[in-house]
Amino acid sequence: MDTDLGLLLLRLGVGLTFAAHGAQKAFGWWKGPGWTGWQAVVERMGFRPVRLFAALSVGAELLGGLSLALGILTPFAATILIGQAVVIILKAHLPRGFWNRDNGFEFPLALAAGAVAIGLTGPGAVSVDGLAGLSFGDDVRLGLVLVGIVGGAIALAASAAVTKPSEGGTAPSR
Repeated sequence: MDTDLGLLLLRLGVGLTFAAHGAQKAFGWWKGPGWTGWQAVVERMGFRPVRLFAALSVGAELLGGLSLALGILTPFAATILIGQAVVIILKAHLPRGFWNRDNGFEFPLALAAGAVAIGLTGPGAVSVDGLAGLSFGDDVRLGLVLVGIVGGAIALAASAAVTKPSEGGTAPSR
């Protein structure tokens, strides 16, 4: 039961933190940018199409975070959050260094590590998955963690390919 309690606390901490960040982006809660403001941020970061990437990031954080916190289809929730964390770290925070005080990647790395840990170990018995008797093998959980990492990298590469100015032209605005 100690392991299950530890996993519950980790899921709640990581999942609800991601969900809160998603709510800031979607609804403007807790001094967040809201949907319109978040789309402007996504556009400034160079992601195209803007609405698609804004919706994917909000959905990943809000829905993935809630799913992780509750332990619903936990390995898939972890996969989505890991992919989102890869994008967050590499696109928004890595250029600012490590420390959170400088808006560096320290905080999103800690969330990513928590999502990876949950993805690799599973949700524990105190979860919707546990109560439903749903479990995934070690190979599946490891594979899904890798899918999250690769998926985040693909999202970055796809965005870079779309926003890269062509010869003699400029990148599309939407």
